[in-house]
Amino acid sequence: MKEKPSYYAILTAEVRYNKYLTPNAKLIYAEITALCNMNGKCFASNAYFSKLYGKSKTSISKWISQLVAFNYVSIAYTYKNGTKEIDKRYITLVNGGVEDKLMGGIEDKLIDNTTINNITSNNISIKEKFINQVMFFDYSKEIKEDFISYWTEGKNKMRFQKQGTFEIKLRLERWSKNSVKWDKPKSKGTSKLDSQLSEWEKAHSLL
Repeated sequence: MKEKPSYYAILTAEVRYNKYLTPNAKLIYAEITALCNMNGKCFASNAYFSKLYGKSKTSISKWISQLVAFNYVSIAYTYKNGTKEIDKRYITLVNGGVEDKLMGGIEDKLIDNTTINNITSNNISIKEKFINQVMFFDYSKEIKEDFISYWTEGKNKMRFQKQGTFEIKLRLERWSKNSVKWDKPKSKGTSKLDSQLSEWEKAHSLL
């Protein structure tokens, strides 16, 4: 399907003023709204956006992932009949009532005999949303994995949910600074694990 964008694009205040989204992610969001105005869902591929804006498909994928992480768009796929090969990817806008205005009856228009693997951000668990937002920031993989492991512990509620306030950016910044202390060489006579636990307990009191 050849994408034919609407003359107008929508950039909601929620997206426009999100300080964690890159400007290009906001631009992609607006472009998606222009495409969704035509058919209720955006079927444009990363290759389409890449050609349109002269950016790599990897960059396009990263910007769309940012929108998914903040629950501004949802992603789902249709597969070729009887296979696991992706036939189409479609992007749907969520939040702010935009989805209701643009969706129409598109579900009835999906091609028959396809299996829909719905991985929309509405169905992503709270933990997965937390992970997506943490992985968005520019820290080492080890730091982010340790951060996620600690703050997602818990059964009924994860540790980060029990906090009065929890701004991921600030918590990660503190975690990163404290990790430098944790990784310092330890004095003889004390195991590395014991020393790290001791340092962790001191750092945790500051989080």
